[in-house]
Parts: sequence; C-alpha cells; structure tokens
Amino acid sequence: FKAPSRDHPALYRDLLRTNRVHWIAEEPPAELVREKMMECHFRFRHQMALVPCVLTLNQDGSVWVTLVKPARAITPGQFAVFYKGDECLGSGKILRMGPSVYTMQQGKNRGENPKKEEIDKIEPAT
Repeated sequence: FKAPSRDHPALYRDLLRTNRVHWIAEEPPAELVREKMMECHFRFRHQMALVPCVLTLNQDGSVWVTLVKPARAITPGQFAVFYKGDECLGSGKILRMGPSVYTMQQGKNRGENPKKEEIDKIEPAT
C-alpha cells in the first residue's frame, strides 16, 4: 500500500503487539506483573521522540502497546524499546499492529466495522 501523502491516516497506528520482551533490570517489571498494565514511553526508531504508552502484559511474555497518540510508519520487524524516565526497561520485536487511523475513520464514517475485504485492500497482509 502506498499512501497518497506522508501524513495519510493509513500510516498511523496506536496499537501494536511485540514478541516476548527482553527486560533489562527486572523480568518483567514488578508494576507490570502486579497491575497487568503499566504506563511508560516507547520508541521504534533510534532518534525519534519518546511516545507515552500503556503496556499490557500477555501470558507468553509479549505485550500489547497502546500509544497515547498514533505514531507514523510503525512496521513489523522493528523493535519497540520501552523507557521509564531515563531508564531503558527493555525491548521486543513488533509482530502485529492494530488497525490504522484510516481504517478506524472508515468504520466510524459508516457507523460499522469495515469489512474484511476492505481492510485487505488497505493493508497488505504481513
């Protein structure tokens, strides 16, 4: 899929899933184990600004990452790196992503969820 512009809503996502996260200090952080979710920050490109997010821990050690605001051009295979303040908590490879902002807008405009064929047209299967 080639978006018509650099800022097309199809390029933005606010949900992704990683593989099992490699935690640096604690395996996984106590707050995440206790609460099953934790606020922190993340980035998926070296120089990008940190993005506030909420991690939800899955039983297999992977996490769902819900971004406070959608980020552009997240791609499976990139690494999501998590931070609390200045401390790097760990990282996991991005495996899956939630629907794009464009897909969500299409569903809202229609008042229903987009049909599978329409999603397949918008997003190539990975």
